[in-house]
Amino acid sequence: MQEAVRVRSTAQIAGHPIHPMLVPIPIACFIGALLTDIAYVVSAEIMWADFSAWLLVVGVIFGVLAAIAGLTDFLGNRLVRAQAPAWPHLIGNAVALILATVNVLIHTRDAWTSVWPTGLILSVITVLILPVTGWLGWAMVYRHGVGVAR
Repeated sequence: MQEAVRVRSTAQIAGHPIHPMLVPIPIACFIGALLTDIAYVVSAEIMWADFSAWLLVVGVIFGVLAAIAGLTDFLGNRLVRAQAPAWPHLIGNAVALILATVNVLIHTRDAWTSVWPTGLILSVITVLILPVTGWLGWAMVYRHGVGVAR
């Protein structure tokens, strides 16, 4: 079996890639926003709509930071761009981040119109994109050795 070529991460701290350190935060926030959107639709308790709005804001902030680190890796090393999963990973995450940003704006409305139906639909689509882009990201690490120390 052929060993994967090790591709260094451009955005790193003490040899540790920054992008994979940041991505769990927006993932957890976007999944949490979906769950709290569902809780709001079921209960009509405004607290859940407020939680969704805050989770989306934090998720977008950390998503942008993760995107900056990921884009630095992507643009900073042609070997990263050469990996088959790199482009779909980048595009999928960009779409998820754009949808989440639009969802933040939607969630600034009053509670009922911020969640049902548009906010909930955007939350569902965003969360459905994440397993695909996550799979592609881990393929870059495990199959292609991106950001893995020797």
